[in-house]
Amino acid sequence: MAKSDADHGPLAGWRVIDLSGEIAGPYCSKLLADAGADVIKVEDPDGDPLRRWTACGHALAEDEDGVLFQFLNTSKRAISLDPFEAENRETIIALAAGADLLIESFGPGGLDARGLSVETLQRENPALSVISISPWGLEGPDAEQPATEFTLQAATGSIAYRGLPDRKPVASGGRIGEWAAGSFAAPAAICAGLSARKTGRGQHVDLSIFESMLISLTVYHDLNSQWVPGPLARSIEIPSIEPAADGYVGYCVITGQQWTDFCAMLGRQDIAEDARFLDGRARMEHIDFMQSMIQDWTRERSVDELIELAGLLRIPAAEIGNGQTLPGMDQMQARGVFSPGPSGVIQPRPPYLLSQCPSRPFTPSPRPNEHAEAIRKEAATERKPAASAEPGANPLPLDGIRVVDLTAFWAGPVAAAYLADMGADVVKVESIHRPDGMRFAGAIPNEELWEWSPVFHGANPGKRGITLGMDSEEGMGLLRRLIAGADVLIENFSARVLENFGLGWDDVRKINPNIIMVRMPAFGLDGPWRDRPGFAMTVEQVSGLAWLTGYKDLPLVVRGACDPIGGMHAVFALLLALEHRRQTGEGQLVELPLVEVAINIAAQQVMEYAAYGELLTRDENRGPVSAPQGVYPTADPEELIAVAIPSDAHWRSLRALMGEPEWASDPALDSAPGRRARHDAVDAGLEDWLAGQSRAAILERLLAAGIPASEVINAHALMPNRQLEARGFFQTLEHPRSGKVRYPGWPMAFSGLPRALHRRPPPTLGQHNDEILGDELGLDSDELARLRKEKIIGERPSFM
Repeated sequence: MAKSDADHGPLAGWRVIDLSGEIAGPYCSKLLADAGADVIKVEDPDGDPLRRWTACGHALAEDEDGVLFQFLNTSKRAISLDPFEAENRETIIALAAGADLLIESFGPGGLDARGLSVETLQRENPALSVISISPWGLEGPDAEQPATEFTLQAATGSIAYRGLPDRKPVASGGRIGEWAAGSFAAPAAICAGLSARKTGRGQHVDLSIFESMLISLTVYHDLNSQWVPGPLARSIEIPSIEPAADGYVGYCVITGQQWTDFCAMLGRQDIAEDARFLDGRARMEHIDFMQSMIQDWTRERSVDELIELAGLLRIPAAEIGNGQTLPGMDQMQARGVFSPGPSGVIQPRPPYLLSQCPSRPFTPSPRPNEHAEAIRKEAATERKPAASAEPGANPLPLDGIRVVDLTAFWAGPVAAAYLADMGADVVKVESIHRPDGMRFAGAIPNEELWEWSPVFHGANPGKRGITLGMDSEEGMGLLRRLIAGADVLIENFSARVLENFGLGWDDVRKINPNIIMVRMPAFGLDGPWRDRPGFAMTVEQVSGLAWLTGYKDLPLVVRGACDPIGGMHAVFALLLALEHRRQTGEGQLVELPLVEVAINIAAQQVMEYAAYGELLTRDENRGPVSAPQGVYPTADPEELIAVAIPSDAHWRSLRALMGEPEWASDPALDSAPGRRARHDAVDAGLEDWLAGQSRAAILERLLAAGIPASEVINAHALMPNRQLEARGFFQTLEHPRSGKVRYPGWPMAFSGLPRALHRRPPPTLGQHNDEILGDELGLDSDELARLRKEKIIGERPSFM
């Protein structure tokens, strides 16, 4: 490959062989390509199915690729090779000999069936790392169970708890689970490459889409179930997406203060003073009253007026974006988020900005086999030089990296937790006056409720924790000393906060010129929305993710998925900055606005509207991949089952299983467009058939026939789960306050690392004050006692 094509970005010089298709693998390799890697897309002669797919059903010309395929495959090269043919298989093996990474999505046994076992691929290149992405993971009793992204959502418990109690529960739209898997795969791929550089031995990374969705689409519900018995009730947020005089407005009320301020904004101080309603579950129990109170007020005002009023009280609020409106929003235009891609259709830029690394210019997505001649020549001549292992090297890729963690809530903490599990020493810094707010959100009421939040527990394993009063000069002095000795500073406050503390980028690099500072504001460090507060649900409302989720008459938030997905993008961007520092010695600022992550995940909405004039929207549980697709009652109406028919062959299997009923024999139903056009009738027939059968029995028959299906489980009933147990997804740790707790791990298993990566439970408030401030910064016991007395440090919130 010509140097001018690849020598741009922190990953210039990395080569990636991408054998994957659809969304998860190609999104992983897109992130790598955007960062400068040379990505070779290897397709079989039929091509990636995504080439011919659009969500809106637009008919593509014979030589035209869908815009989602184009977006996911910009800046890559392509060759068509059938690995079942010996000569083509040898070409793939030769390409692997010159690569750093290989990505595949063939499923359990898929590489072996093609003569491409990991051992074969690594024979000439032991440092090659292989990233395998599959629905359930490559191993375990359910590894080969048929599934779609929709049925996997049902299996996580995500569907069951989203929706109105008097209607069916609804899935998240937009194939978000596949995007989540790609978002986890990309940092895992770089970590595998970094580990191989140290040890000389590549990793085999086995990534489960199901486990990615568990982390992204449920709010640590299994953790919650260990402390709160009973099923999780179906619900929506109150307030959330509400009708305005001229559209919808989205609110996000997470903290007690936000709820109190929201009630004051409505002029309902009486409700603000009712302590019951600080709990969102209590608001849900009075949904009719709450919706009447809120919507009577919002319907009288415009979206702009409602957002302005909320902003005055620092209540997160936003307009509800979609494929038509997103590019025209003030913030997107001011920051240049969208621009024409290589095909002329507008698309978002990569969701991060590196101060020392300009973005790689996009080049067009390749046509099938477009670069075959050049790639074959490279396969014949290029080999990776043998990796030289560091004697006694720790395979954890971030061993020796020191991180100062100022993050709170979910996105930032989960990013820092991943860094800890990859070997970094992460020091979480809180204040007794303002602890991490997630310690209180959803916390289990007791005398130390700040130590009993499921989300805090889930997002903070592996760290050490201290407290420092950032409103005191002495506290700030200690924080500056920590920053001076760190490799990374990570934070996710609103853009103005750190500047107010004298810790903007210019200040931080004076303290430590080589540091990498990661900033994760909701909307970015500049632009008219710079100072707006925002949580994951605000980002979902703006980005279009909520527009694709919910009922036809009521969009719903996904519920936090942007936090873990955003966190993994922050890890990815940080790894790029570390790679740049390895090459140049330079520190830099990394900016990752959560809204731009969500916009990339939802890019298809904007691109299909721009290219085809079609506005994608929500349709409850129906979707553009499978028809029929839905949630159906069985003999026990409370026992719901999710069924998806992704192909005509699956439809024929379903017909046979049903005994070829007359209603299903209509020739119009033989094709997906025909079934989609008659979805109401198909649903009625399916419901009649399923209503007479037990869920367990019919699920067994559906799966045996190869039809994707799942129980719609309650998220509090996830465990026991034989697949998760077989894969070692959970890890039991002893927490100083809550005792033995089952913590979720990560959705990938590294062949050369322990499956159980959490080295310690999440820290209690100020747990490591003496260890870090005393033993490491040198404060003696008298100084520590004085700091406690002056409430600069402590182990209990000052207001409790």
